[in-house]
Amino acid sequence: MPHQDKVIGFIGTGVMGSSMVRRLLAAHYQVIIYNRTKEKAEALINEGAIWGKSPMGVAQQAQVIITMVGYPYDVEEVYFGPHGIIANAHTGSLLVDMTTSTPTLAKKISEEALKYHLQAVDAPVSGGDIGAKNGTLSIMIGGSQEAVAEIQPIFSVLGNNIVYQGEAGSGQHTKMCNQIAIASNMIGVMEAIVYARKAGLDPEKVLESISSGAAGSWSLSNLIPRVLKEDYSPGFFIKHFIKDMGIALEEAEKMDLQLPGLQLAKSMYDQLAEAGEENSGTQALIKYWNNN
Repeated sequence: MPHQDKVIGFIGTGVMGSSMVRRLLAAHYQVIIYNRTKEKAEALINEGAIWGKSPMGVAQQAQVIITMVGYPYDVEEVYFGPHGIIANAHTGSLLVDMTTSTPTLAKKISEEALKYHLQAVDAPVSGGDIGAKNGTLSIMIGGSQEAVAEIQPIFSVLGNNIVYQGEAGSGQHTKMCNQIAIASNMIGVMEAIVYARKAGLDPEKVLESISSGAAGSWSLSNLIPRVLKEDYSPGFFIKHFIKDMGIALEEAEKMDLQLPGLQLAKSMYDQLAEAGEENSGTQALIKYWNNN
């Protein structure tokens, strides 16, 4: 039976969200969930989660409301308006958006929440489906230190690299740094494998040699093995990565900053999405070379 003191609402039970909910259930939290497609939440309901019927229904029953949805417009939809989280959450509730969204929207949510005597935190994550399942996510946090301290026990169930970055929006800015670093790295690790194959090498042995040296990266160790098995299932969707890169480029433009590596990566992923790969995992970038 759940014995933790806070009831958690969780909106968005996709690839990442479903694994995060399972972690919270295993830690004996009562979790009320909502997803636009109820069928995708049935397994979690069978495992002990409670169906919340709507974002409003979740907000009315929980002290902590976590959102993990797809796009900034999805975040807007669940937080604002008469049926949204902010208007229906109990005074003193904590709102935690773990979607990768815009720093501007994170600040807007925080400011609006304060009007309703709520506290909002932006806490995007990195680590993919593997990190979500294992509770080893990196969590990048923006918001008040008081709110962050209150939610720390919940974060510790979901991640093991939990860093407070500063005021509202800081978590989202940090996630942009993360995505910028990944974008160019993904090109590099894929080119390494393409080169290895062209040179007549065994990619498995090449990976063994380079993954623990200076070329090592999370993408090389976790995604290239999937590539070698021709497994393009999504730990993180290409369509969501394109969204993130778009946000980063928009924010960079506001700061009068050029990011040519990010622009190249986005153009390559855009081509894959146009070819029908938007629902594949980011490791399907290897198909860029297969098609060119």
